[in-house]
Amino acid sequence: MSRTVVVAGAGPTGLMLACELALAGVRTIVVEPRTEPPGVSQGMAIHGRTLEAFRQRGLAERIPPGTAPAWPRTPFALLWLDLAAVGEQDHTYVFPQWRTERLLAEHAEGLGVTILRGRTVVGVGQDDLGVSVTVRAADGAEETLRCAYAVGCDGERSAVRDLAGIAFPEEGMPYYGVMGDVELAPGADAPFESGVFPAGMSSAIPLRPGLVRLMTVEFGVQCPDPSVPVTADELRASIERITGTAVTIGDPGWVSRFGNHTRLAGAYRNGRVFVAGDAAHVLFVSGTQGLNAGIQDAVNLGWKLAAAVHGWAPPGLLDTYEAERRPFGERICVHARAQMSLLHPVHTIAELRGIFAGLLRSEAVNRYLLEMSTKDTPPGLGDRITDLPLTAAGGVATPGELLRGGRAVLLDASAGGLDLTAAKGWADRLDVVGVEPDERLGGAAVLLRPDGYVAALVPAGGDPGGLWDALAAWLGAPEGDGATNPRRWS
Repeated sequence: MSRTVVVAGAGPTGLMLACELALAGVRTIVVEPRTEPPGVSQGMAIHGRTLEAFRQRGLAERIPPGTAPAWPRTPFALLWLDLAAVGEQDHTYVFPQWRTERLLAEHAEGLGVTILRGRTVVGVGQDDLGVSVTVRAADGAEETLRCAYAVGCDGERSAVRDLAGIAFPEEGMPYYGVMGDVELAPGADAPFESGVFPAGMSSAIPLRPGLVRLMTVEFGVQCPDPSVPVTADELRASIERITGTAVTIGDPGWVSRFGNHTRLAGAYRNGRVFVAGDAAHVLFVSGTQGLNAGIQDAVNLGWKLAAAVHGWAPPGLLDTYEAERRPFGERICVHARAQMSLLHPVHTIAELRGIFAGLLRSEAVNRYLLEMSTKDTPPGLGDRITDLPLTAAGGVATPGELLRGGRAVLLDASAGGLDLTAAKGWADRLDVVGVEPDERLGGAAVLLRPDGYVAALVPAGGDPGGLWDALAAWLGAPEGDGATNPRRWS
């Protein structure tokens, strides 16, 4: 069996997944149609939980100080949520997607990931031993890449998803949007109306002095076919249809189209083929939910695929990717469609928007809406404790810093009160780190999966039997004596 994984798509999800795989020692090939990394993007921000994942891998330190400020407001259906009572992990940070892609591409290349640009996936076939991915270059030449697993991170129109026979049904009301970046005359204000109108939404977002991003959304309208070039005239016409006002703008330096339906893949896996990011879920444009969900997909799937490639994955480990991530995908799709229901048709939902605006004065409602589309703690696990400072032998360290190797971590805060010798059976995939007792940990020993979630907790004076069961459930059978007599270490 090949020990390679092929990832289709060099967007944030595909690159993050490639980094996770390479960190775990898996040969990874990324196939990307674009010949160069982008220098502009639709997405303009990342979420606090994305930054949390970046800190776990040392990537946040590569973002220059001051270049990712917190966005002062977060919208839900253009109603503003109160951020005063939430932590930094629930904020949105100004950091364009194209910068995220460059950050991850540099990290991936440094880890030895092969990025094949200018190639398109045109065939996917699988058997009991692996997957054959056929890619086509711009000159029409084709080659077949043989791999253990393939992952479609190739967006809404994912070729991998479709070739693998994974359904992607359209649900809810369609929408059609256009955006473009327009230079203003020196000293001029942006003469554009922003807000919710009977036909949709229009907004003007300052990017820097003299540069404004114009964006429209029309509800109940299908996007033109992607083969039709998007133009400045298309943007002007959309603004006029929504606001009822004709506008004069120069040619945008960049213009793009987006929209259609909120969609969720019928499955996240078919045999040895997986989907993640926009190939698995496409959302109504609002905030950073799509990018954040894709990064979390990648962090969840990467270590599990690596375990399977290396041969130590316990039975059913790969199935936990869909079991953990697809319910979250369903939740963010509900979150997206709920926003659309509060935006259109404006003449029938004005009273409902007023009631909802009153509900947003409640801290509990704000927190619920903020976390509904970003926070995902799988059932049976504890949330990440990535940023908790702990005192270890080498000084102060956070769990996130201890997870940078992409391996599971067992925090031993028992001060010698627990016999954790049996953990040596997983030494090839587990780091045991002694830390000073800290009540914020909630126990004398804490097991963190490679993605940072708490998988087991032994209370002070408690029986460590559950710890050994959790290690076997997530990291497979131990090596050595424990592998032949597993109950000996329980």
